[in-house]
Amino acid sequence: MLQINDQLRIPLEEFEWSYSRSGGPGGQNVNKVASKATLRWNFYASPSIPGPLRPRLQMKLANLLTTEGDLVLTSQLYRDQPRNREDCLTKFANILRRALIVEKPRKATKPTKGSVRRRLTDKKIQAARKKTRSEKSFED
Repeated sequence: MLQINDQLRIPLEEFEWSYSRSGGPGGQNVNKVASKATLRWNFYASPSIPGPLRPRLQMKLANLLTTEGDLVLTSQLYRDQPRNREDCLTKFANILRRALIVEKPRKATKPTKGSVRRRLTDKKIQAARKKTRSEKSFED
């Protein structure tokens, strides 16, 4: 069981794993061993997501899901398969934790009277400065 938070747990049986050869360090071993881990998890088919969390997750994960609804993560950071597999699970948990955070709604505020006054005086000063630049003298 992968514990995301106190509301969400995902059984490891829902993940599909595939392995392939990875690039990076490892010398000749890289050409022989399939150490790159690819995690595939189908969001739409997952029974583990509670009803109230599903719409929020769907909205937040929309850019990461394939057209079939799969979330695909890869890791080739390490030279061995089990550590890359753990890295994929860590990435997955972090993505879901970030997606579950409820953002506070922004409250619209008015500018203070002092800031409005300062802005307008700065505009007048800038306008006067530009006006003096463009004044031409026709004394011949």
